[in-house]
Amino acid sequence: MVDTGVRQRQVSGEEAGQRLDNFLLRVLKGVPRSHIYKILRSGEVRVNGGRARPHYHLAEGDILRLPPVRVAASNETGRLPDSLARSLEQAILYEDNYVLVLDKPSGLAVHGGSGLRWGAIEALRLLRPAAAGLELVHRLDRDTSGCLILSKRRSALRALHEAFREGGVEKHYLALVAGRWGRDAREVTLALRKNTLQSGERVVRVDAAGKAAHTTFVPVEAFATATLVRAELDTGRTHQIRVHLQAIGYPVAGDDKYGDAAFNRSLQGLGLKRLFLHAAHVTFRHPGSGESLRVEAPLPEDLAAVLARLREGGTTP
Repeated sequence: MVDTGVRQRQVSGEEAGQRLDNFLLRVLKGVPRSHIYKILRSGEVRVNGGRARPHYHLAEGDILRLPPVRVAASNETGRLPDSLARSLEQAILYEDNYVLVLDKPSGLAVHGGSGLRWGAIEALRLLRPAAAGLELVHRLDRDTSGCLILSKRRSALRALHEAFREGGVEKHYLALVAGRWGRDAREVTLALRKNTLQSGERVVRVDAAGKAAHTTFVPVEAFATATLVRAELDTGRTHQIRVHLQAIGYPVAGDDKYGDAAFNRSLQGLGLKRLFLHAAHVTFRHPGSGESLRVEAPLPEDLAAVLARLREGGTTP
């Protein structure tokens, strides 16, 4: 590790459009993610002389003040384990010079830190060293599998961020929920608010004073005491699908934060060992060609096996 002093950094045109936290995670290699958010909260990082929130989008010409930190030397970046490298290569659903769509495995965080050496973005940067502009376009919870979009050019990142803000990205998820749903689709528009418990755990609650959130749920397949539903996101709040389903009485199977403990135990008997939430497909306008691009991630084998056992007559108590 090497120590840095206070540094000033001007944002270039190629760097413009990135979120401040993502920029710092890339520039301050080797600094724990938790420490980066700590220096943001404390105001040690300044943008044009003032404080800035982690989700602030950088503009060309912005002047950043970076505080002293210990960063990894160039020979300390490490080597990606062969098994992880192989599994990620096999999980790439689509790739060209502008975008990469990964079928993110459950259990892999999008960022490293908090005791995790490798996140999806760090690993993919090692796999694609020539893609200097590789950035996350959005995020998935660590336990959620499926389509994760990354950009390979700054222009693509800006275009895709704009598409997300304007509702130009269609995202569909599959979730197995407790209870019999019925035949009708349901729209949930409950506002959500993040909270941090004394333990430091982050939870999201329904709160009228929170941020607007809109999810449409469509039943796909019914079982004895569970239902497979499709979730269509119109907003992208943290834990949105899980909290909306909990709020209307249909918690997601395998959810140890917002779920039903008895229901989860019963599904364990059918082989469920994780959250049953999967980003099944995304559709967006390609930032290079302008044509509509749809990418699908097949349901993982472990989740498909649970559905097969339910179809064979596996029931929950």
